[in-house]
Amino acid sequence: MSIYVYPGSFDPVTNGHMDIIKRASKLCDRLIVAVLVNNSKNPVFTLEERVSLLKRSVKDIDNVEVESFSGLLIDYMKKKGSKIIIKGLRAVSDFEYELQMALLNKNLDSNIETLFMMTNINYSFLSSSSVRELARNNGNIGGLVPDIIKDNIMDKFHK
Repeated sequence: MSIYVYPGSFDPVTNGHMDIIKRASKLCDRLIVAVLVNNSKNPVFTLEERVSLLKRSVKDIDNVEVESFSGLLIDYMKKKGSKIIIKGLRAVSDFEYELQMALLNKNLDSNIETLFMMTNINYSFLSSSSVRELARNNGNIGGLVPDIIKDNIMDKFHK
């Protein structure tokens, strides 16, 4: 059984993330979307909110599950029995950082492979931070995030 892991902060999940999730889920038996507890970042959405938004967004994709994790990704991968990391790339700027992380992970465990997936051109400009900025300023986030969670994202900034 092939198990892939797509890690990230997903603060919040965007349609760019969903594009990668849908495409990656077709490559494996089971895709785990792993929401990172990153103490060096200060997320807008709590870990619980990020997991909940993701679970609602992927509920119709049978072989996708959402979990959170802390610590080293390599340790999480071993615990889950996975050897494949999925990473989405929007631009060359993403590649430099993600290449460093892939090489570091490979150094920690030579059995781990990182698969890079280019985002759909329609989402190449899209980031969680741009969605947060639009939502914070009451901009239209329609088409940028899954419809099922759009109101939740706007409510986070306008309660």
